[in-house]
Amino acid sequence: MFGKINPKQIEGMMKKMGIAQQTIDAKRVIIELEDENIIIDEPSVIKINMQGQESFQITGEARLEENESFNEQDIKMVIEKTGAKKEEVMQFLKENNGDIALAIIELKK
Repeated sequence: MFGKINPKQIEGMMKKMGIAQQTIDAKRVIIELEDENIIIDEPSVIKINMQGQESFQITGEARLEENESFNEQDIKMVIEKTGAKKEEVMQFLKENNGDIALAIIELKK
């Protein structure tokens, strides 16, 4: 990118321009969106401070993961109260925004 300039020279120029970099030892980065999350496991993260403004540069393999408004305990509780199968409970909760009370009412046998 900078031709034959050595990294120390680049670092010096950045310092003169008020830019500082710091490597962050991150294990995972999660970007939460409305309906899903972007997950980056074992990312390379660099924090950049430029004239008081902080920004982060993240590189790595990203994957999408659906947001769920319920957890394993919710699923177990609905199964115990209704006798429904786990797959049926999970599908119902996904389709009904994790509404546990509705799941218990609708799936009760």
